[in-house]
Amino acid sequence: MKKSYFLQGFLFLFLLTVLSGCDLVAGIFEAGVWVGVILVVAVLVLIIWLLRKVFR
Repeated sequence: MKKSYFLQGFLFLFLLTVLSGCDLVAGIFEAGVWVGVILVVAVLVLIIWLLRKVFR
């Protein structure tokens, strides 16, 4: 019986930690998307600039 309470308590704390961590992961991925968008735009601008410089 004591083992069951320990297991239930451990499972509850584990789920509480994991589910609250989902908000953190969502925030990281949202920031990552914006960093990715900015990097893609920067690379495209660099490629266009280089092509214009080469073909002048």
